[in-house]
Amino acid sequence: MSGFDTEVLVAGLGPAGAVAAAAAAAGGARVLAIDRRAQAGLPVQCAEFVPMMLGGDTPAVRAARVQDITTMDTYVRGAGPDITPDFRGHMIDRAAFDAALVEAARRAGAEVRLATPLRAVAPDGTCTLADGTRLRPRVLIGADGPRSLVGRAAGMPNRALMETRQMSVDLPGPHDATDIFLRPEIAGGYAWLFPKGGLANLGLGILPAKKALLKPLLDALHAELLAARRVGPRLARLTGGLIPVGGIAGLAARLGPTQVLLAGDAAGLVNPVTGAGITPAVLSGRMAGRAAAALIAGDAAAAADYAEEASDLFGPSIALALARRGEILAASAAGPVTDAALRRGWIAYDDYWSRTPANALWEVKEPA
Repeated sequence: MSGFDTEVLVAGLGPAGAVAAAAAAAGGARVLAIDRRAQAGLPVQCAEFVPMMLGGDTPAVRAARVQDITTMDTYVRGAGPDITPDFRGHMIDRAAFDAALVEAARRAGAEVRLATPLRAVAPDGTCTLADGTRLRPRVLIGADGPRSLVGRAAGMPNRALMETRQMSVDLPGPHDATDIFLRPEIAGGYAWLFPKGGLANLGLGILPAKKALLKPLLDALHAELLAARRVGPRLARLTGGLIPVGGIAGLAARLGPTQVLLAGDAAGLVNPVTGAGITPAVLSGRMAGRAAAALIAGDAAAAADYAEEASDLFGPSIALALARRGEILAASAAGPVTDAALRRGWIAYDDYWSRTPANALWEVKEPA
Protein backbone atom coordinates (compact mmCIF):
# COMPACT_ATOMS: atom_id res chain seq x y z
CA MET A 1 0.00 0.00 0.00
CA SER A 2 3.04 2.22 -0.66
CA GLY A 3 2.20 5.93 -0.82
CA PHE A 4 -1.32 5.44 0.58
CA ASP A 5 -2.60 5.96 4.11
CA THR A 6 -5.67 3.75 3.79
CA GLU A 7 -7.09 1.27 1.34
CA VAL A 8 -10.71 2.46 1.09
CA LEU A 9 -12.10 5.74 2.38
CA VAL A 10 -15.89 6.09 2.29
CA ALA A 11 -17.19 9.66 2.53
CA GLY A 12 -20.76 9.68 3.81
CA LEU A 13 -22.67 7.17 5.93
CA GLY A 14 -26.16 7.37 4.53
CA PRO A 15 -27.48 4.19 2.92
CA ALA A 16 -25.05 4.24 0.00
CA GLY A 17 -21.96 4.85 2.12
CA ALA A 18 -22.85 2.49 4.95
CA VAL A 19 -23.62 -0.36 2.56
CA ALA A 20 -20.47 0.39 0.54
CA ALA A 21 -18.35 0.30 3.69
CA ALA A 22 -19.86 -3.02 4.73
CA ALA A 23 -19.38 -4.57 1.29
CA ALA A 24 -15.79 -3.38 0.94
CA ALA A 25 -14.87 -4.60 4.43
CA ALA A 26 -16.59 -7.93 3.85
CA GLY A 27 -14.53 -8.24 0.67
CA GLY A 28 -11.30 -8.01 2.64
CA ALA A 29 -10.41 -4.32 2.27
CA ARG A 30 -9.36 -2.08 5.14
CA VAL A 31 -12.10 0.55 5.28
CA LEU A 32 -12.43 3.90 6.99
CA ALA A 33 -15.93 5.40 6.71
CA ILE A 34 -16.65 8.96 7.82
CA ASP A 35 -19.68 11.21 8.13
CA ARG A 36 -20.16 14.82 9.23
CA ARG A 37 -23.24 13.92 11.30
CA ALA A 38 -22.84 13.07 14.95
CA GLN A 39 -25.60 10.45 14.79
CA ALA A 40 -26.43 8.23 11.83
CA GLY A 41 -29.63 9.16 10.03
CA LEU A 42 -30.24 12.45 11.84
CA PRO A 43 -31.61 14.85 10.91
CA VAL A 44 -34.10 12.90 8.78
CA GLN A 45 -34.45 14.45 5.31
CA CYS A 46 -36.47 11.77 3.58
CA ALA A 47 -40.08 10.81 2.84
CA GLU A 48 -39.17 7.33 4.22
CA PHE A 49 -40.88 5.05 1.69
CA VAL A 50 -39.08 2.01 0.28
CA PRO A 51 -40.43 -0.53 -2.22
CA MET A 52 -41.23 -4.08 -1.20
CA MET A 53 -38.26 -5.52 -3.10
CA LEU A 54 -35.76 -3.71 -0.89
CA GLY A 55 -37.29 -5.13 2.27
CA GLY A 56 -36.78 -8.65 0.98
CA ASP A 57 -32.98 -8.56 1.01
CA THR A 58 -32.09 -5.71 3.37
CA PRO A 59 -32.41 -6.60 7.07
CA ALA A 60 -32.25 -2.92 8.04
CA VAL A 61 -35.63 -2.36 6.33
CA ARG A 62 -37.24 -4.95 8.56
CA ALA A 63 -35.60 -3.43 11.63
CA ALA A 64 -36.87 0.06 10.76
CA ARG A 65 -40.31 -0.81 9.34
CA VAL A 66 -43.20 1.31 10.67
CA GLN A 67 -46.07 0.20 8.43
CA ASP A 68 -46.84 -1.35 5.05
CA ILE A 69 -48.09 0.45 1.94
CA THR A 70 -50.48 -1.26 -0.50
CA THR A 71 -51.48 1.38 -3.08
CA MET A 72 -50.54 4.75 -4.54
CA ASP A 73 -53.31 7.37 -4.79
CA THR A 74 -52.65 10.19 -7.24
CA TYR A 75 -54.56 13.48 -7.18
CA VAL A 76 -54.34 15.61 -10.33
CA ARG A 77 -55.22 19.17 -9.36
CA GLY A 78 -58.34 18.80 -7.19
CA ALA A 79 -59.56 15.56 -8.78
CA GLY A 80 -58.94 11.97 -7.88
CA PRO A 81 -57.75 9.85 -6.47
CA ASP A 82 -56.52 7.73 -9.34
CA ILE A 83 -55.60 4.52 -7.55
CA THR A 84 -52.59 2.42 -8.50
CA PRO A 85 -53.27 -1.00 -6.93
CA ASP A 86 -50.61 -3.35 -5.66
CA PHE A 87 -48.09 -0.55 -5.15
CA ARG A 88 -46.47 -2.33 -2.25
CA GLY A 89 -43.75 -1.14 0.03
CA HIS A 90 -42.86 -0.07 3.55
CA MET A 91 -42.71 3.16 5.48
CA ILE A 92 -39.57 3.11 7.60
CA ASP A 93 -37.98 5.07 10.40
CA ARG A 94 -35.09 6.49 8.38
CA ALA A 95 -32.93 7.24 11.42
CA ALA A 96 -33.28 3.64 12.63
CA PHE A 97 -32.62 2.39 9.09
CA ASP A 98 -29.39 4.35 8.71
CA ALA A 99 -28.25 3.39 12.21
CA ALA A 100 -28.78 -0.30 11.41
CA LEU A 101 -26.76 0.00 8.19
CA VAL A 102 -23.91 1.77 9.99
CA GLU A 103 -23.87 -0.93 12.66
CA ALA A 104 -23.74 -3.57 9.91
CA ALA A 105 -20.69 -1.78 8.45
CA ARG A 106 -18.99 -1.91 11.85
CA ARG A 107 -19.78 -5.61 12.21
CA ALA A 108 -18.29 -6.23 8.76
CA GLY A 109 -15.02 -4.72 9.94
CA ALA A 110 -15.16 -1.12 8.72
CA GLU A 111 -13.81 1.62 10.98
CA VAL A 112 -16.63 4.15 11.39
CA ARG A 113 -16.09 7.74 12.48
CA LEU A 114 -19.12 9.98 12.95
CA ALA A 115 -18.84 13.75 13.53
CA THR A 116 -15.90 13.66 11.09
CA PRO A 117 -16.51 16.00 8.14
CA LEU A 118 -14.55 15.78 4.91
CA ARG A 119 -13.23 19.29 4.24
CA ALA A 120 -11.33 19.01 0.94
CA VAL A 121 -10.28 16.59 -1.79
CA ALA A 122 -7.13 17.49 -3.70
CA PRO A 123 -6.44 16.73 -7.39
CA ASP A 124 -4.06 13.94 -6.35
CA GLY A 125 -6.76 12.27 -4.22
CA THR A 126 -5.50 13.48 -0.86
CA CYS A 127 -8.44 14.00 1.50
CA THR A 128 -8.35 16.56 4.30
CA LEU A 129 -10.67 16.12 7.26
CA ALA A 130 -12.08 18.97 9.32
CA ASP A 131 -9.53 18.35 12.08
CA GLY A 132 -6.68 18.75 9.60
CA THR A 133 -5.95 15.04 9.16
CA ARG A 134 -4.74 14.23 5.64
CA LEU A 135 -5.33 10.84 4.07
CA ARG A 136 -4.45 9.35 0.69
CA PRO A 137 -6.79 6.41 -0.04
CA ARG A 138 -6.28 3.93 -2.81
CA VAL A 139 -10.04 3.99 -3.38
CA LEU A 140 -12.28 6.89 -2.46
CA ILE A 141 -16.03 6.19 -2.43
CA GLY A 142 -18.10 9.36 -2.61
CA ALA A 143 -21.45 8.76 -0.93
CA ASP A 144 -21.68 12.27 0.47
CA GLY A 145 -25.02 13.37 -0.92
CA PRO A 146 -26.42 15.68 -3.62
CA ARG A 147 -23.67 18.29 -3.24
CA SER A 148 -20.92 15.71 -3.05
CA LEU A 149 -17.51 17.18 -2.33
CA VAL A 150 -15.97 14.04 -3.81
CA GLY A 151 -18.06 14.33 -6.97
CA ARG A 152 -17.10 17.98 -7.49
CA ALA A 153 -13.41 17.22 -6.98
CA ALA A 154 -13.61 14.41 -9.55
CA GLY A 155 -15.44 16.58 -12.09
CA MET A 156 -18.76 14.77 -11.64
CA PRO A 157 -21.11 17.18 -9.81
CA ASN A 158 -24.87 16.82 -9.87
CA ARG A 159 -26.27 19.04 -12.60
CA ALA A 160 -29.76 19.75 -11.26
CA LEU A 161 -31.35 19.72 -7.82
CA MET A 162 -34.84 19.95 -6.35
CA GLU A 163 -35.63 21.78 -3.10
CA THR A 164 -37.88 20.02 -0.60
CA ARG A 165 -39.76 20.83 2.59
CA GLN A 166 -41.50 18.28 4.81
CA MET A 167 -43.44 18.25 8.06
CA SER A 168 -44.96 15.54 10.24
CA VAL A 169 -48.71 15.71 10.78
CA ASP A 170 -51.24 13.65 12.72
CA LEU A 171 -53.44 11.14 10.92
CA PRO A 172 -56.99 10.74 12.22
CA GLY A 173 -57.19 7.11 11.14
CA PRO A 174 -55.35 4.23 9.41
CA HIS A 175 -54.08 4.88 5.89
CA ASP A 176 -52.07 2.50 3.71
CA ALA A 177 -51.53 4.51 0.50
CA THR A 178 -48.87 6.94 -0.61
CA ASP A 179 -50.80 10.05 -1.68
CA ILE A 180 -49.36 12.08 -4.57
CA PHE A 181 -50.52 15.59 -5.51
CA LEU A 182 -49.79 16.86 -9.03
CA ARG A 183 -50.41 20.56 -9.62
CA PRO A 184 -49.01 23.06 -12.13
CA GLU A 185 -47.97 25.48 -9.42
CA ILE A 186 -45.60 22.85 -7.96
CA ALA A 187 -43.08 23.55 -10.70
CA GLY A 188 -40.71 20.67 -11.40
CA GLY A 189 -42.02 18.54 -8.55
CA TYR A 190 -45.04 17.29 -6.62
CA ALA A 191 -46.44 17.02 -3.10
CA TRP A 192 -46.90 13.90 -1.00
CA LEU A 193 -48.63 12.52 2.07
CA PHE A 194 -46.98 9.30 3.27
CA PRO A 195 -48.49 7.61 6.34
CA LYS A 196 -46.43 6.35 9.29
CA GLY A 197 -48.89 4.81 11.72
CA GLY A 198 -50.56 7.67 13.58
CA LEU A 199 -48.43 10.24 11.77
CA ALA A 200 -47.68 11.12 8.17
CA ASN A 201 -44.92 12.86 6.24
CA LEU A 202 -46.46 15.79 4.34
CA GLY A 203 -43.97 17.28 1.92
CA LEU A 204 -43.33 19.07 -1.32
CA GLY A 205 -40.51 19.36 -3.83
CA ILE A 206 -40.02 22.21 -6.27
CA LEU A 207 -37.51 23.87 -8.59
CA PRO A 208 -34.79 25.81 -6.73
CA ALA A 209 -35.88 28.99 -8.52
CA LYS A 210 -39.30 28.60 -6.88
CA LYS A 211 -37.93 27.85 -3.40
CA ALA A 212 -39.81 30.82 -1.90
CA LEU A 213 -43.08 29.00 -2.69
CA LEU A 214 -42.23 25.91 -0.64
CA LYS A 215 -43.69 27.12 2.64
CA PRO A 216 -46.88 28.79 1.32
CA LEU A 217 -47.70 25.88 -0.98
CA LEU A 218 -47.12 23.29 1.74
CA ASP A 219 -49.09 25.33 4.29
CA ALA A 220 -51.95 25.62 1.80
CA LEU A 221 -51.98 21.87 1.17
CA HIS A 222 -51.98 21.20 4.90
CA ALA A 223 -54.94 23.56 5.35
CA GLU A 224 -56.77 21.84 2.49
CA LEU A 225 -56.23 18.37 3.94
CA LEU A 226 -57.12 19.62 7.41
CA ALA A 227 -60.44 21.00 6.11
CA ALA A 228 -61.13 17.61 4.54
CA ARG A 229 -60.33 15.95 7.90
CA ARG A 230 -57.60 13.87 6.33
CA VAL A 231 -54.90 15.16 8.69
CA GLY A 232 -54.76 16.81 12.10
CA PRO A 233 -53.67 20.34 12.97
CA ARG A 234 -50.46 19.49 14.84
CA LEU A 235 -47.21 20.06 12.98
CA ALA A 236 -43.87 18.57 14.01
CA ARG A 237 -40.38 17.79 12.73
CA LEU A 238 -40.05 20.31 9.95
CA THR A 239 -37.21 19.31 7.62
CA GLY A 240 -35.97 20.04 4.14
CA GLY A 241 -33.21 19.10 1.78
CA LEU A 242 -32.00 18.66 -1.76
CA ILE A 243 -32.70 15.89 -4.25
CA PRO A 244 -30.55 15.42 -7.39
CA VAL A 245 -32.78 15.35 -10.47
CA GLY A 246 -30.29 15.80 -13.31
CA GLY A 247 -29.56 12.17 -14.08
CA ILE A 248 -26.37 10.19 -13.54
CA ALA A 249 -23.60 12.63 -12.66
CA GLY A 250 -20.81 10.08 -12.92
CA LEU A 251 -19.70 6.80 -11.42
CA ALA A 252 -15.95 6.39 -11.72
CA ALA A 253 -12.94 8.66 -12.22
CA ARG A 254 -9.35 9.05 -11.08
CA LEU A 255 -7.72 11.71 -8.96
CA GLY A 256 -4.03 11.05 -9.44
CA PRO A 257 -3.35 7.53 -8.20
CA THR A 258 -6.65 7.37 -6.28
CA GLN A 259 -9.61 5.59 -7.85
CA VAL A 260 -12.88 7.44 -7.20
CA LEU A 261 -16.26 5.71 -7.19
CA LEU A 262 -19.55 7.57 -6.63
CA ALA A 263 -22.71 5.96 -5.26
CA GLY A 264 -26.24 6.97 -4.33
CA ASP A 265 -27.23 10.64 -4.43
CA ALA A 266 -23.63 11.69 -5.00
CA ALA A 267 -23.73 9.84 -8.33
CA GLY A 268 -27.16 11.22 -9.26
CA LEU A 269 -28.74 7.77 -8.93
CA VAL A 270 -32.17 9.18 -8.11
CA ASN A 271 -35.32 9.04 -10.21
CA PRO A 272 -35.67 12.62 -11.56
CA VAL A 273 -39.49 12.41 -11.45
CA THR A 274 -40.25 10.65 -8.18
CA GLY A 275 -37.10 11.59 -6.28
CA ALA A 276 -36.82 7.97 -5.10
CA GLY A 277 -33.25 7.29 -4.07
CA ILE A 278 -33.03 4.81 -1.20
CA THR A 279 -33.11 1.66 -3.32
CA PRO A 280 -30.48 2.83 -5.83
CA ALA A 281 -28.38 4.08 -2.91
CA VAL A 282 -28.36 0.64 -1.29
CA LEU A 283 -27.77 -1.22 -4.55
CA SER A 284 -25.09 1.11 -5.89
CA GLY A 285 -23.40 1.24 -2.49
CA ARG A 286 -23.15 -2.53 -2.42
CA MET A 287 -21.79 -2.58 -5.97
CA ALA A 288 -19.27 0.19 -5.27
CA GLY A 289 -18.07 -1.50 -2.08
CA ARG A 290 -17.52 -4.78 -3.86
CA ALA A 291 -15.72 -2.98 -6.68
CA ALA A 292 -13.46 -1.26 -4.14
CA ALA A 293 -12.55 -4.57 -2.54
CA ALA A 294 -11.85 -6.03 -5.98
CA LEU A 295 -9.59 -3.09 -6.84
CA ILE A 296 -7.63 -3.58 -3.63
CA ALA A 297 -7.30 -7.27 -4.46
CA GLY A 298 -5.77 -6.40 -7.85
CA ASP A 299 -8.69 -6.34 -10.29
CA ALA A 300 -7.78 -3.29 -12.39
CA ALA A 301 -11.05 -3.49 -14.35
CA ALA A 302 -13.31 -3.35 -11.29
CA ALA A 303 -14.01 0.41 -11.49
CA ALA A 304 -14.99 0.28 -15.16
CA ASP A 305 -17.09 -2.82 -14.48
CA TYR A 306 -18.90 -0.99 -11.66
CA ALA A 307 -19.64 2.00 -13.88
CA GLU A 308 -20.96 -0.23 -16.65
CA GLU A 309 -23.07 -2.37 -14.32
CA ALA A 310 -24.58 0.64 -12.54
CA SER A 311 -25.32 2.39 -15.84
CA ASP A 312 -27.04 -0.70 -17.17
CA LEU A 313 -29.10 -1.14 -14.00
CA PHE A 314 -30.19 2.45 -13.38
CA GLY A 315 -29.67 4.21 -16.70
CA PRO A 316 -32.86 3.28 -18.60
CA SER A 317 -35.31 4.29 -15.87
CA ILE A 318 -33.40 7.49 -15.13
CA ALA A 319 -33.25 8.39 -18.82
CA LEU A 320 -37.02 7.95 -19.18
CA ALA A 321 -37.66 10.04 -16.08
CA LEU A 322 -35.34 12.76 -17.38
CA ALA A 323 -37.28 12.86 -20.62
CA ARG A 324 -40.63 13.12 -18.83
CA ARG A 325 -39.29 15.78 -16.47
CA GLY A 326 -38.00 17.77 -19.43
CA GLU A 327 -41.39 17.58 -21.13
CA ILE A 328 -43.36 18.85 -18.17
CA LEU A 329 -40.89 21.69 -17.58
CA ALA A 330 -41.15 22.65 -21.26
CA ALA A 331 -44.93 22.55 -21.07
CA SER A 332 -44.90 24.72 -17.97
CA ALA A 333 -42.64 27.28 -19.64
CA ALA A 334 -44.74 27.37 -22.81
CA GLY A 335 -48.18 27.96 -21.30
CA PRO A 336 -50.90 26.52 -19.07
CA VAL A 337 -50.25 22.87 -18.22
CA THR A 338 -53.08 20.44 -18.92
CA ASP A 339 -54.10 17.47 -16.81
CA ALA A 340 -52.85 15.24 -19.63
CA ALA A 341 -49.38 16.73 -19.32
CA LEU A 342 -49.38 16.22 -15.57
CA ARG A 343 -50.33 12.58 -16.02
CA ARG A 344 -47.71 12.11 -18.73
CA GLY A 345 -45.15 13.23 -16.19
CA TRP A 346 -46.05 10.75 -13.44
CA ILE A 347 -45.27 7.03 -13.11
CA ALA A 348 -48.83 5.99 -12.20
CA TYR A 349 -50.17 6.64 -15.71
CA ASP A 350 -49.81 4.68 -18.93
CA ASP A 351 -48.82 7.86 -20.82
CA TYR A 352 -45.64 8.05 -18.76
CA TRP A 353 -44.50 4.76 -20.27
CA SER A 354 -45.82 5.37 -23.81
CA ARG A 355 -44.05 6.64 -26.89
CA THR A 356 -46.78 9.15 -27.74
CA PRO A 357 -45.21 12.47 -28.84
CA ALA A 358 -45.18 14.82 -25.88
CA ASN A 359 -46.60 17.79 -27.80
CA ALA A 360 -49.81 15.86 -28.38
CA LEU A 361 -50.54 15.91 -24.66
CA TRP A 362 -50.78 19.59 -23.88
CA GLU A 363 -52.12 22.70 -25.48
CA VAL A 364 -49.59 25.47 -25.82
CA LYS A 365 -51.18 28.89 -25.30
CA GLU A 366 -49.79 32.39 -25.32
CA PRO A 367 -49.74 33.98 -21.86
CA ALA A 368 -52.73 36.24 -21.22
